[in-house]
Amino acid sequence: MEAEILAAIDRWLKREVEPQVMKLEHEDVWPAGMVESMVKLGLFGATISPQYGGLGLSAGLYTRIVTRISEVWMSLTGIFNSHLMMALLVERFGSSELKKKYLPRFASGEIRGGLALTEPNAGTDLQAIRLRARREGDEYVLNGTKTWISNGIHGSCFAVLAKTDPEAAPRHKGMAMFLCEKGPGFSAGRKLEKLGYKGIDSAELVFQDYRLPASNLIGEEGRGFHQAVGGLELGRLNVAARGVGVAKAALDEAVKYSQQRQTFGRPICEHQAIQLKLGEMATRVEAARLLLRNAAEIYDRGERCDMEAGMAKYFATEAAFENAHEAMRIHGGYGYSKEFVVERLYRDAPLLCIGEGTNEMQRIIIARQLIQRNKL
Repeated sequence: MEAEILAAIDRWLKREVEPQVMKLEHEDVWPAGMVESMVKLGLFGATISPQYGGLGLSAGLYTRIVTRISEVWMSLTGIFNSHLMMALLVERFGSSELKKKYLPRFASGEIRGGLALTEPNAGTDLQAIRLRARREGDEYVLNGTKTWISNGIHGSCFAVLAKTDPEAAPRHKGMAMFLCEKGPGFSAGRKLEKLGYKGIDSAELVFQDYRLPASNLIGEEGRGFHQAVGGLELGRLNVAARGVGVAKAALDEAVKYSQQRQTFGRPICEHQAIQLKLGEMATRVEAARLLLRNAAEIYDRGERCDMEAGMAKYFATEAAFENAHEAMRIHGGYGYSKEFVVERLYRDAPLLCIGEGTNEMQRIIIARQLIQRNKL
């Protein structure tokens, strides 16, 4: 089954994505046709349980899929990853009614959306969010703004982190997660322009006296922060997989170009200076792949993996950043041209070091877990 799924992904990438990616990415166009193909491939239900119509893929297989797609166009993975993080929260913490109502429609791609955590003044520090959810009878009323939300324009449903008690101490106890469908009082604001990561829409979400049934509370009040942090484990595995994919793509482009380009009468791959770069790039790819595999295996065993996911995310995304940079330098002036793939990789890679928790935060998480697990 795994081989069949990966083969189907490879055929789709070769047939539909590779011929169009340069044009769509440069024009920053929503890849509607590709999204419909991802629906047919079942990617919007990749990690959702089969009992709700999903594929129920392991994290190991899921991350391999993400890596392969990211080698061709990283942006596509963000379209279904944010959606799957929303679905994960519903499946893990939602009521049975909420699961029955939404998960089959998430899995089929009928409803697509994402996870809305970040605000203009709250990114890594999620406890600083201001979006307020006030209980009124059998409803909650939401007011506030989210920003940098993937699928913000084309998505219709989002898991939204909100403050239910701004005075709570500690702050995380005054937070809750809600499943919100767009409608009166809830709409997308402006599309945010980005250096890279084109194609996928990143936008503001605006809540103005938005009312939703209390039954759309995911879990219970006071647990929203912990739910969000738990859901980020899958997100970090996804971003690590993207890092492996981008790092591998940069290596492949560098190896190919270094055999074509000649200086002083021979291909530049025969020059020691280039060989040193290629050797480092190849080692980064393999090390990142192994860290990701380890983290995914621990996740699949149902064990806590915030340290391992943090390691994979940190190393793989830095590998992508460094490899993209080196690939551009190996290409010389051509690497700065939009006619070559490395220009896109160079713009996409920096996002990976920021998204799903900055790499500075990953190192802190790793260190804290290391100390916790080795207390004297």
